[in-house]
Amino acid sequence: TSSTGNTVIFYEDRNFQGRSYECSSDCSDVFTYLSRCNSCKVENGCFMVYDDSNFMGNQYFIKRGEYSDYTCMGMRDSMSCRMIPMHRGTFRMRIFERENFSGQMHELMDDCDSIQKRYRMSDCQSCNVMEGHWLLYEQPDFRGRMIYLRPGEYRSLRDMGVGPMNFRIGSLRRIMEPC
Repeated sequence: TSSTGNTVIFYEDRNFQGRSYECSSDCSDVFTYLSRCNSCKVENGCFMVYDDSNFMGNQYFIKRGEYSDYTCMGMRDSMSCRMIPMHRGTFRMRIFERENFSGQMHELMDDCDSIQKRYRMSDCQSCNVMEGHWLLYEQPDFRGRMIYLRPGEYRSLRDMGVGPMNFRIGSLRRIMEPC
């Protein structure tokens, strides 16, 4: 096992038992290698785990540590994971109230525990991530379902394969873990 690269090991059974699959990059379907996933260890780095293949469905942020009973995250019959590269430097993102970069716009360089309170925005439906990697949360104070965003333009956060259409963005945070 590499001590410097980002590595997560998925296990078929709880408590790191059964067949395993070691992953150090993006994987569009972990169940190509395993029949199920009930525990995992992140040896280095940070990953986003999706409860469907091809980076779709509900997302879960995992960082260095042991997850002995992974079933609480609701993994079903498919799963994918994305490696989150460590970002050193500034963070910058523009959030927009409506799709296609319209409506109220604000530029962020740090975490925001409530877009409603700080910016008086009822929703965030599109954004442009200029620098860094970010997590957008459904509720204020970094709670609820989340969306991982890497640098790029996101014309519609509704089209990202995350649960029902009523997913509203309540808070957002920079990924600054010592990955």
